[in-house]
Amino acid sequence: MTARLDDPALDRIFRTARTRNGWQRDPLPESLLREIYDLAKFGPTAANSMPARFIFVTSPGSKEKLASVASPGNQAKIKAAPATVIIGYDLDFPQTLPKLFPHAPKMKDSFTDPVATEIVALRNSSLQGAYLIIAARSLGLDCGPMSGFDNSKVDALFFAGTKIKSNFLCSLGYGTDENLFGRLPRHSFEDVCKVV
Repeated sequence: MTARLDDPALDRIFRTARTRNGWQRDPLPESLLREIYDLAKFGPTAANSMPARFIFVTSPGSKEKLASVASPGNQAKIKAAPATVIIGYDLDFPQTLPKLFPHAPKMKDSFTDPVATEIVALRNSSLQGAYLIIAARSLGLDCGPMSGFDNSKVDALFFAGTKIKSNFLCSLGYGTDENLFGRLPRHSFEDVCKVV
């Protein structure tokens, strides 16, 4: 993999991509949601653990339910977006390691500490959520990642009876300029990086 992506592709994924707050109302077909996941799933995770679990909230009733446990500033965004993904993490992910990491079938037995297991699940589901954003942008969609919701209520509404916990949300669709912030500053390399 030595060939660089061209500038228009890099612009689309990073430089000119924006966090959207307004949305065109057209629904997204399930085939497109599947295509997003089928790209995102190839991003690396520790021991190929893939602890993220995704719920694509698209129906009016499910949007209302999710919006009801979000902060006031996020409620309208959730209702307006064609889809909002709940990115969660499964604390039972070690049980899938014999399938996902077959050359070390006993790897699952190393996850005995619940605190350490949750750290791995949260960290790697965060990575997978970022891969989902990059995949969606690569397919021409806009994204609106957000926190600003009650995790315990989301878990009770959408993950009841499981060991899955919510991490963050990300609205998906074709964005508008409604409530779009101006481009905000970013740290320079010199501000936050060192080469040692």
